[in-house]
Amino acid sequence: MDISDNSKSLTPGINSARLAYDSVKRGVSKDPDSILRKGIWIYFILLIFEGALRKWIFPGLATPLLLIRDPLAIWLIIAGWRRGMLNGNMYVVVMFLVGTLAIFTAIFLGHGNILVALYGARVLIVHFPLIFIVYCVFDKEDIIKIGKFMVWLTIPMAILLVFQFYSPQTAWVNRGIGGDTSGGGFEGALNFFRGPTTFSFTTGTALFFGLSACFIFYFWLDPKKHIGRPLLICASIALLMSIPFSISRTLLLSVGITAAFVLLAVSRNPRFFGKVVIITIVLLMMFVGLSQLGIFQTATNAFSFRVNAASDTEGGVQGIVGGRVLNAFLGAYTSSDDIPFFGYGIGMGTNVGSTLLTGKTQFLIAEGEWGRLIGEMGLVMGTIVIFIRLSLFYKIAVASFKRLKHGDFLPWLLLSNTLLIFPQLSWSQPTELGFCVIIAGFTVASTRVRSVPVTTQPSETAVDKKFVHA
Repeated sequence: MDISDNSKSLTPGINSARLAYDSVKRGVSKDPDSILRKGIWIYFILLIFEGALRKWIFPGLATPLLLIRDPLAIWLIIAGWRRGMLNGNMYVVVMFLVGTLAIFTAIFLGHGNILVALYGARVLIVHFPLIFIVYCVFDKEDIIKIGKFMVWLTIPMAILLVFQFYSPQTAWVNRGIGGDTSGGGFEGALNFFRGPTTFSFTTGTALFFGLSACFIFYFWLDPKKHIGRPLLICASIALLMSIPFSISRTLLLSVGITAAFVLLAVSRNPRFFGKVVIITIVLLMMFVGLSQLGIFQTATNAFSFRVNAASDTEGGVQGIVGGRVLNAFLGAYTSSDDIPFFGYGIGMGTNVGSTLLTGKTQFLIAEGEWGRLIGEMGLVMGTIVIFIRLSLFYKIAVASFKRLKHGDFLPWLLLSNTLLIFPQLSWSQPTELGFCVIIAGFTVASTRVRSVPVTTQPSETAVDKKFVHA
């Protein structure tokens, strides 16, 4: 069954089908999935504002707030499982088995700290299944609502980034986790720092604007989604400003990949060529206009200096591809000879794990994600987790490409972001983990086209059993 097929295949499980049937039979318009839908929205909002809670609002609770999304994730998993949303899903089953086994091997054969083991295993057991909960509950209309929210939020987020860029690290707006007055920014260039905006670390800024870029490009291509042109222009300006003010090469790469995906999509749908020309002209005009502003020129100079300095250090594009990308993938295996069969213990490669084990934050295993997985769980279990991630990404990519063939750009543009982060972004850091889960879930959920009003048959939105069952 094609994931884009609007057939009446329900999410696996009797409970969901029975609730939908009873709702229609009694004429009740309430959506039985609405509570799960609200839960996913709350998870997403907490992902964006978790850092703000830990820095500005409740700095004294910074440590427990690190796990603020975990209880919600557990509830979503249990509620989804009761509705049959995870039945027969081999991805979830394998991850659960690996995570459970890794707990025992970490305690008895590895670092021996049960708290560190549980913290590491929660990634596989609690957060990973959320991808499929999002897929079963959300559809394209829900993702468009998410996109509208992101477009609105892009503007104040860019303004905050500008304030952080020009403010000293001792300023309130730049406070670190727990109200740290030494600042939460990360060294950038020319004595300017990379601002974390509302996140705990600067990586969140790049991930946020990278996801926003997907929706901004989509709404330019598809004006039927009731995004006002003035709002879209303001959000586009905010996106352009975020690149130099973030001093983030990752964000530049992310936006560039999304733009490339736009061109690939248009090459299959030539009727959109005129819109791409208009978008290009508008963006160029915006960039030229921003370039006349002194505050933008300063940020551009700092960003250019960082790019040039990094290129000199890493040897240009070849050095970046060979040294950072390929080494992150292949280096995990070339340096695995001395790693124990069951690894050093799950959770040891995380910041929380290193703090609990040594009293300070440091890389105890590897900085790269694949190296961390193999170092924590050993060659066999680590490779299984890597394979699961690559296999799931492949299925998401195929589903998105099928929708592109039907002229639907949204899954394809979201895939551009999934491509950059899902296979290799670190799951050891809560913000990066949250974005991996959310973006993968949003991408595959956007392939589901609502065939009937949600108030009459809430669960019948073309759930592909082959995808859910892996």
